[in-house]
Amino acid sequence: MIVAGLTSGESALRRARTARNLTLEEAADSLNEITGGATDASLLSAWETGRRRTGAKNRAGLCQLYRERPEVLFVHQDGEATSVLETSGTAVVVRVLTRWTDLVEAMVDVAAGAREQLVVTGSRSREKAYLAAIETAVAQHPDLVHYRVLYGPPRHRTLADHLMRLLELRDPSARRNGVKTLHIGMVEPAAAPERFFVASETQAVVPLPSFHGAEGFDCGALLGREAAVGLVHHGREACASARPVETIEAVRALPVRHN
Repeated sequence: MIVAGLTSGESALRRARTARNLTLEEAADSLNEITGGATDASLLSAWETGRRRTGAKNRAGLCQLYRERPEVLFVHQDGEATSVLETSGTAVVVRVLTRWTDLVEAMVDVAAGAREQLVVTGSRSREKAYLAAIETAVAQHPDLVHYRVLYGPPRHRTLADHLMRLLELRDPSARRNGVKTLHIGMVEPAAAPERFFVASETQAVVPLPSFHGAEGFDCGALLGREAAVGLVHHGREACASARPVETIEAVRALPVRHN
């Protein structure tokens, strides 16, 4: 959820960092050593200013890093402020997608339209047109930052092959203009229920259980900018807490449930 920024002064979270003479980059690296995640300086800054809310795993890590209680470090995130998204209600829903073809088309459009950030979650993807749209976006837009969050190992060989192609297109260890542009992480199965969505800086699609029967997720909701921004943060937060899977060897080592 998006939380309004601080109106005066600085947060206890920022003061805890500066009291230890840590830069944002140094604090992010120290946090990642504790959590095993992939938090970066920009995400840490968003937490410090209250523009974004910190998730449970990173909260625990920051408390350990700074040796402080959560009610002190995160009071600026947990106040009474509400966001535009919270007050907009169902206005964030652009369209309900009731057919599989419409769902896939909308997901392809989100991927194709991404220019700044593209977040994709879930371990079940196997629609070739959708995966190809993601790969094309990564290949054609070098400044695009792509976050891929898995919830457990890939369910299908098609997704594992897609991850390999992403790593062939981008080196996660590289930095473009000082920014890492490819993040692949896996949330361990027991840590959180699987989530499915694709989000850019302007729109998002959330697949929904079928309206037509008991099988699959063949319907969905197309969401506007405010919801998309919230889901981008959701994905970044999840990726920051996940175990990185960012080498070809690491992807090859993942078990695949189905061919």
